[in-house]
Amino acid sequence: MRLINLSFENIDYNTELTAGFSTFLAMLYIIPVNAAILSQAGMPHDALISATILMTVLATALTALWANVPVAMSIGMGLNAYFAFGLVKGMGLSWQTALGVVFLSGLLYLLISFTPLRRWMIETIPLHLKRAVSAGIGAFISFIGMVQSGWIVANKATLVSLGNLKDPHALMALLSFLLALFFRLRGYRAAFILAIFITSALAWVLHLAPPPQNIVGTPASLSPLLGRLDISSALSLSLFPVVLTFLLTDIFDTMGTLTGVGLRAGLFDSQEGEKALQRTVEADATATLLSALAGVSTTTAFIESAAGVEAGGRTGWSALFTALFFALTFILFPLFSAIPGFAVYPVLILVGISMFSEIRHIDFDDPAVSTGSFFMIVGMPLTYSITDGLLLGSLVYVAGRLFQKAPRQIEKALWLFAACALLLFFVL
Repeated sequence: MRLINLSFENIDYNTELTAGFSTFLAMLYIIPVNAAILSQAGMPHDALISATILMTVLATALTALWANVPVAMSIGMGLNAYFAFGLVKGMGLSWQTALGVVFLSGLLYLLISFTPLRRWMIETIPLHLKRAVSAGIGAFISFIGMVQSGWIVANKATLVSLGNLKDPHALMALLSFLLALFFRLRGYRAAFILAIFITSALAWVLHLAPPPQNIVGTPASLSPLLGRLDISSALSLSLFPVVLTFLLTDIFDTMGTLTGVGLRAGLFDSQEGEKALQRTVEADATATLLSALAGVSTTTAFIESAAGVEAGGRTGWSALFTALFFALTFILFPLFSAIPGFAVYPVLILVGISMFSEIRHIDFDDPAVSTGSFFMIVGMPLTYSITDGLLLGSLVYVAGRLFQKAPRQIEKALWLFAACALLLFFVL
């Protein structure tokens, strides 16, 4: 078996370089955003910047060399928010135990990627419920973005209410949101990172956040995060649904992204393309294992890879160039570490809106699908848990099919989720 599948013949390196740079610009925002989110779990912010860059470089380079596809990998949006706000803040887990959960999900993913079980898990879950999961995660991370921006605050009488929008930090968050929306609607590939840097620069000038002392410098050490995962604490029956959630969400995210990017570029149409798809999934699973060791949450394929495909990228060279560009950001550590949170979190809202748009494809004419999807979508933000929302919606879906006297229409995976829901909600 070849360890490096990158092609060297008939390559237009100028086009692949341009494509790699386009993808880099489109997903550069992940460095400050991921560090801001995971730092809410009590993890060191500066080390998170270094770890985010490192895993983006490693995961993307691994995909390029092993699968030879123009797909970039980095820390998945949604699961990083669930890691910090659901597992650590919501369930009270230590971030070390949460990393153990990520590792176990990655290990299962890697084992599954070499068996027919991967295809079974993808095909046996109804497409409408997969879309409901995406929409629910979108609602969840958008809600987190609004809370962290100061637009939504806790209220003893009504649980939540509108925050003080005249607060300077809330106003700066609003500016970041509007800038990102403007640049995105105008078709700028670097829309998110442009909004973040413009808002940050204004905040530094207005003394709303301390400015960077230097633009370039030495990156922070990874030692506070490297190898700090706690696998033994994650090996708990009560955490099995959480591990399953990370596993399924990673699979859905990756396969959804690969489907979208692959259709546009015709990457996976042939028999050789099927092998490339398999290798890409294997690279994603391996990267997730490495991410837990490096001290960050799950990696996944990024839809921003479509920017590189639109620029003409067709091979792993564009992904390899993306990895090289991200490697150069190590020297920009002082700049990234000075970016304030209120410039970052509005981007989370826009990413959530994009994920929530999957709701338009759900079949709401089917009562079982509509009620199950509703509980998934609404349950995730209201319970502050992707796991609880997924299991709650699955339980309602199974109940709906049984009430319709259609048990044969219940997919095997949904029986498993419903059983987990009964065990988690009523026994453990």
